[in-house]
Amino acid sequence: MSCCSIPRPEHPRPQFVRDSWVNLNGCWEFAFDHGDSGEPRGMYKADAVFPEKINVPFCPESKLSGIEYKDFMRAVWYRRTVNLTDEQCAGRIFLRFGAVDNRATVYVNGEKAGSHVGGYVGFGVEITNFAHPGENLIVVQAQDDNRRAGQPRGKQSSEYFSHGCDYTRTTGIWQTVWMEFVPQSFLRGVKIFPDARNANVAFRADLCGCPCGVELTAEISYQGKLVGSTKVALSGGVTPFGCSVSEVHEWMPGDPSLYDVTYTLTKNGAVIDTVTSYFGFRRIDIVGKKVLINGKSVFQRLVLDQGFYPDGIYTAPTDDDLRGDIELSMAAGFNGARLHQKVFEERFLYWADKLGYLVWGEHASWGTQMVGNEAVLSFLPEWLEIVQRDINHPAIIGWCPYNETGVPQDNRVLELTYQATKALDPTRPCIDTSGYIHAVTDIYDVHNYDQNPETFAANYAKLSENEVINPYNPVRHHAAQYEGQPFFVSEYGGTWWAPGRTDGWGYGNAPKTEQELADRYTALTTALLDNPDICAFCYTQLTDIEQEQNGIYAYDRSRKFADAIYEQIKAANMKPAAIEKE
Repeated sequence: MSCCSIPRPEHPRPQFVRDSWVNLNGCWEFAFDHGDSGEPRGMYKADAVFPEKINVPFCPESKLSGIEYKDFMRAVWYRRTVNLTDEQCAGRIFLRFGAVDNRATVYVNGEKAGSHVGGYVGFGVEITNFAHPGENLIVVQAQDDNRRAGQPRGKQSSEYFSHGCDYTRTTGIWQTVWMEFVPQSFLRGVKIFPDARNANVAFRADLCGCPCGVELTAEISYQGKLVGSTKVALSGGVTPFGCSVSEVHEWMPGDPSLYDVTYTLTKNGAVIDTVTSYFGFRRIDIVGKKVLINGKSVFQRLVLDQGFYPDGIYTAPTDDDLRGDIELSMAAGFNGARLHQKVFEERFLYWADKLGYLVWGEHASWGTQMVGNEAVLSFLPEWLEIVQRDINHPAIIGWCPYNETGVPQDNRVLELTYQATKALDPTRPCIDTSGYIHAVTDIYDVHNYDQNPETFAANYAKLSENEVINPYNPVRHHAAQYEGQPFFVSEYGGTWWAPGRTDGWGYGNAPKTEQELADRYTALTTALLDNPDICAFCYTQLTDIEQEQNGIYAYDRSRKFADAIYEQIKAANMKPAAIEKE
């Protein structure tokens, strides 16, 4: 991909779209700052030397960035100019970033405009007071240290080489950069709480600016037909309001119905701001050991998706690649995914909403500490930003902030995170930490990579008596008491298949033939589907990633097996589950 092209040109936030935006992806100047000394050296000034060029939004470790430097980088710098018109400068200007790993500082025309900590969620910096009509100099510093204790890094390797289930790192900008132009009073955000049973939608509108004379009209349409509208006067800050709809079409996995919403902000009768969005009628209830979606027991047939790409690392080369991963998963009979140890970009969630694909929202918790104040300060603020960002997506059916925590572990950290998550979003279940020691959880999950279908099934034969026997890390599992919640085997399988490779790995003994792999897959999966006390599974994993060779597909998304093998895998996944029966 040429550095002169504009990659990822689509709007990065499909649930909150204004026409007044400019995509800033493409060619930026770039400089390494291995000593993290760029600020005192004046790298934010116009006369600083930037010897490289980089293709944003791809990280410098990636091939698509044009840099492809894979060693550790304590800090890097980005620079470009942006020409603004008088009209664009008439209101307020925000410079927005989909994600910058890990600490970002933004300079405009030689002045510090703002900063953000956290490498997995978007942020905006208002640059109104720093910008002017004509040419403006934008400089961004990104600081990153995956070896620093307490920094969430997910599956980014803390060693020089990729190893085990840790892969190539991502430093700096790795999602779309754009500018947004808004009036003095504008709509900052809207939370949406659809209620199909009462044919009503509850909204919480967040106004930024003076509320005097400001009204908001919300118009709801389904497949182009207006089905509801309302107008409310806004107060400063948050204004709750509701709107009834004349037609209810529920969002279901594989059969998603989505409603469009247009928000129009007026002041003294004149239109000042317009935003388009969408939502789906999708509710989640827990009844006994069942997880109901719109009142129906749906077994979650999930696959582990870690969101890595050979040429883009954390960043999908195109929007079609995001959609393509979901389509590959669905073609193999899965109805969703654990979005594992990474916060996926909003465009992925958009396609999940559009295609009816269930996903669990997670954070990249590996690398964080689990004891002391640092455990909370390094994790919780960004986690709450993640929940705030993604709360309106119907495809998200649960939250799981941590993964595979263990000893030492402060359960108070898990309890606080769980409580904060439920306070922010009481509509979804929350798993405190996936796989090992639970403190408080709505759904009880375990990880088990036993490759023997008979012993694998025996682990969960007495769930009706609230008994779990698990040979995989038994001490940790013994410490986590099962109390009859819905039961989720959230990692299993991981069967290794890499003929001819000596540098790869997977779980257990590799099968000798493709057919042996398919038969093992069928037996393990059937053991879970046939258990009336299990509500969900998650197979490891969708694709190979670097040295980990246990994907349903290859790292480049090509097919690894004969067509008949994929047909058998799909048939196993789509078998009716015991818990789905009336």
